Amino acid sequence: MTGPSSLPDDNSAPLVAKADAGDNAAPFSVSELSALLKRTVEDRFGYVRLRGELSGVKRAASGHFYCCLKDDKAVIDGVMWRGTAQRLSFGPEDGLEVIATGKLTTYPGRSKYQIVIESMEIAGEGALLALLARLRARLEEEGLFARERKRALPFLPRVIGVVTSPTGAVIRDILHRLSDRFPTHVIVWPVQVQGEGAAAQIASAVRGFSALSEDGPVPRPDLVIVARGGGSIEDLWAFNEEVVVRAIADCSIPTISAVGHETDTTLADFAADMRAPTPTAAAEIAVPVRGELAAQIDELAFRMRRCATRPVLLGRERLEARAQRLPRPQALLESAAQRLDEAGEKLRRGLSDRAAAAQRRLDQAADGLSLPVLRQRLVAERQRLERSGLNVRLLSRRHAQATDRFAALARVLPQLDPDKPLDRGFARVLSASGETLTSHDAASREAALVLKFRDGKLAVSVGAKKTRKAPVAGDNPKQGDLF
Repeated sequence: MTGPSSLPDDNSAPLVAKADAGDNAAPFSVSELSALLKRTVEDRFGYVRLRGELSGVKRAASGHFYCCLKDDKAVIDGVMWRGTAQRLSFGPEDGLEVIATGKLTTYPGRSKYQIVIESMEIAGEGALLALLARLRARLEEEGLFARERKRALPFLPRVIGVVTSPTGAVIRDILHRLSDRFPTHVIVWPVQVQGEGAAAQIASAVRGFSALSEDGPVPRPDLVIVARGGGSIEDLWAFNEEVVVRAIADCSIPTISAVGHETDTTLADFAADMRAPTPTAAAEIAVPVRGELAAQIDELAFRMRRCATRPVLLGRERLEARAQRLPRPQALLESAAQRLDEAGEKLRRGLSDRAAAAQRRLDQAADGLSLPVLRQRLVAERQRLERSGLNVRLLSRRHAQATDRFAALARVLPQLDPDKPLDRGFARVLSASGETLTSHDAASREAALVLKFRDGKLAVSVGAKKTRKAPVAGDNPKQGDLF
C-alpha cells in the first residue's frame, strides 16, 4: 500500500488532467488523429508508383486482392479492390516484381498505412519471363504438357472451329489457305486476342466449342484452331495465362495452337495437341490437299485394277505356256481312230463268222425236222403216255372230286372265322399284343385288354371300376364310347 509519505507534492504530475491557463489545444481522440493522418497521407501521396516484389498474395472471397510490396529494406501493404483486380492482365503471385500505381492511405483499424493499387504491371521483360517460367514449371508438374495427353488430329475434319479475332489478317489467311487446299466448313468464335479480358474470352471460346453437342443446332467442330498473329511477349501474354492453358488442355476436341510467328512460343503451344509455326501453317496441317487426295485415289484405283487383273494375266500366260506343251488334238485322235478301225474290222469278221456258224447249226437242225421223223416221234410219245396209265377220263373224274371237296371247305370256312360272330353283337377279347384270350385266367394276367367289336376296338384296364376308351391303332376316329 501507498503510505502517507507517497502522496504527490506540488511539483509531481497531476492525477487528473487539467487545462493550463491560456492553453487552447484540446486533446485529439484516436479516431480524430487517425482521420487527420489519413487525410495528410492521401493529400501528400495521392499518386505514387511503387516498384517491388509481391509477397503474401491472396484473393479474398469478396474478390478483393491483398498483397505486400517489398524490397530488401522495407515492406508496405497493398490492396486492390475487386473491380480493379478483375481487369488484371496477368495472375499475380509471390516473388513477382511489379510496378504498382495507386495512392497511399491508412487503415485506422490497425494503425497501418497501405497503397490502394489502381493498376499493376510486371516490372520489365525479365520479370515477365520469370513469371512465365514459374507458371510453366507448375503446369508441367501437373502433367498438362505431358506427351501422353496429345491426341492425333483428324485426317479430314468436316467442321473446323477457329478461335481468333474476326477482324485481323489471321482469319483471312486461314480461310484462304483452307479454300486452296480443301474447302471445309469453318466456325469462327470471335475473341479479343490481347489486352484486358482477352484471356477470359479465349478460354470461354475453347470451352464453348468443347461443350457443343453432336446433334445440336451448331455443328460440333472436329478440330479447333487457336490462332493469333505475331507480336511481343506482352502482346501474346493472353495465351500464357493459366485459364487459357487449362481450357486448351481440358478441351475434348483436338486442338492446334497457332500463336505468333515461328519463333514465338506460348504456354498454349505446350497444352495443345499440336503447335503450328504460323496460322497459315495451322490451316495446312488441318486439312490435306484435295488435288493430292484425288491423285492418290486415282493411283490406288489403278493399283487395285492392276492387282485384280494381274492374276488373270498370269493365269493366261501359264495357260498359254501349258497349251503349247500339249499335243495336237488330231494326234490324240489318231491312235483312237486306228483302234476304232481295228475293232470295227474285228466286229465285222466276228459277225460274219457267227452268222455262218448259226447257218450251219440251222441247216443241221432243219435236216432233223423232216415230216416222217416228226410222225415217228409223235407215235413214240403217244405209246409212252399210254403205258403210264394216265387216262383222260380218270383225270377228269379226279379233278371233279377235288373241286367238290374245295367247295365244301369254302362253305365251312366263313363259319370258322373268329370275327364272324361280331356281326351278331359279340365281342372278341384281345391282349395288348393282339392275341385272342379265351379264358378268365388269361385275361386276368393282362394289364390292359382290347375289346374288338364289329365297328372298332375298345381298350380297357383290368380291375378298373370304370372303363375308359383309349386310342387303339386301326380304330375308327369317329367311334364313340359304348359304356
